[in-house]
Amino acid sequence: MASAVENPVPLWSERSMRFFNVAFTRSFAKSFGALRMPHWGMQTAPEGRAIVVYATHPGWWDAVLFMLLLRHFHPGRPAFLPMDAEALRKYAFMKRLGVFPVEQNSPRGAVAFLQVARMVLDGDANMLWMNAPGRFADIRERPVPIAAGTVRLPEIAPHAVFVPLAFEYAQWTEKRGEALAAFGPPIEGAVLAAMDREARHAALRDAQTAVMDRLAADAITRDPERFRIIVSGGAGMGGFYGAWQYMKAIARGERHVPHHDPRAGRTG
Repeated sequence: MASAVENPVPLWSERSMRFFNVAFTRSFAKSFGALRMPHWGMQTAPEGRAIVVYATHPGWWDAVLFMLLLRHFHPGRPAFLPMDAEALRKYAFMKRLGVFPVEQNSPRGAVAFLQVARMVLDGDANMLWMNAPGRFADIRERPVPIAAGTVRLPEIAPHAVFVPLAFEYAQWTEKRGEALAAFGPPIEGAVLAAMDREARHAALRDAQTAVMDRLAADAITRDPERFRIIVSGGAGMGGFYGAWQYMKAIARGERHVPHHDPRAGRTG
């Protein structure tokens, strides 16, 4: 823990990011139909500014989505992610991907997190991606939980830009589920820092809730044309049945479309 507090920046490795991006993409494709983002949710914060991406935390796959979105929108940009210290012991390789340990439910851990975050955000090229609740939280939970550490961040980094990010996992018409993500409008850290903590907490929570509600409304439609595909996954039934469907299409001189909904494979 002490080494991470003293100097977290060298823990980030572009070479490791490139390698594990391939591994994460393959793992994701085996479990999901696609990572989709609504057209309105494509907005991201400007380059040349320290950025805090504070996200919902509905499931285990969130950390993988962090990596996939980071490589898609900010390739080569140093990014750092806090993770529960116990969990990081199980995934030690992630220390090479900018992930640093945080001791949960501890005043000492909270202080250490803010120390690391301050050093990370001192670099204008750096990004901090984090799960705002500080725990797993269902997307239907209201009010949306925002951890105290998230609320404190504008005080130590008023120069940064804060971007809400919402995740949702949906089961539509295909065998594999859909991973959905959406960014909200950036918020200036100086504006948040000027508020008292209660008002700041409400501002961060309201911005997060707005993105979550809008993403949910699009998810309910099950309309893939509302989304752009960021990462393509698997399609169709797969296995023997998928192979049989493919051969049948070839025998008929037809193009094989593995999706139940032909629109599902469009990139948007």
